[in-house]
Amino acid sequence: MSAVAGTGLQALPTFEESVLVLIDHQPLHFAHVNSHEPTLIANSVIGLAETAKAFGVPTILTTMVEERGGCLVQGLQDVFPERKPIDRTFINAWQDDRVVEAVKVTGRRKLIIAGLWTEICVAMPALQAAGEGFEVYVVTDASGGVSKEAHDVAVRRMVRAGVVPITWSALTYELQRDGAWEETMQVVAQAQAEYDVVAPGREVELLACHAGAGD
Repeated sequence: MSAVAGTGLQALPTFEESVLVLIDHQPLHFAHVNSHEPTLIANSVIGLAETAKAFGVPTILTTMVEERGGCLVQGLQDVFPERKPIDRTFINAWQDDRVVEAVKVTGRRKLIIAGLWTEICVAMPALQAAGEGFEVYVVTDASGGVSKEAHDVAVRRMVRAGVVPITWSALTYELQRDGAWEETMQVVAQAQAEYDVVAPGREVELLACHAGAGD
């Protein structure tokens, strides 16, 4: 079993070593989130996705029974307009061979996860992947649970297993590392301005993408 190093430079994720998995950011799941304001989660995951795209971090999108839960919220799908999410029936995404293969084919061992709900669809793959030797980070503010207790207990459980909680803003600057990287720095600054704090009138609508998105 591998765990993330607790200290030292190796404890920080890099864009060259990381792969991102975004799980079930669908309207049905957002409707039952009570650990956070749902629009804050939506803003965080869109900012996270835009940051990952800017740094070339491979990003895997997945949904749970799309015909019932709806497709991804439009703002997230818009970051990857040509990407069709892997639609699963397994509650634990790490039991879907397509998701696991999509991660493994990248050759990367720092696995970053965010999703709904924290206590189920985030914790299950995070714990399993950590047990298989991946260094797992969970983006807590781009994830949410059905209650604050459910979210908090899940995070504590994952920490005990060696998973590292991180916020999307902190992750962004750990990927950036150097302010001299001007191209990505501009994307980072823009994403922070748009999504780190929800300004009046900038709330993300929790609407599913159009039926044909990603086809």
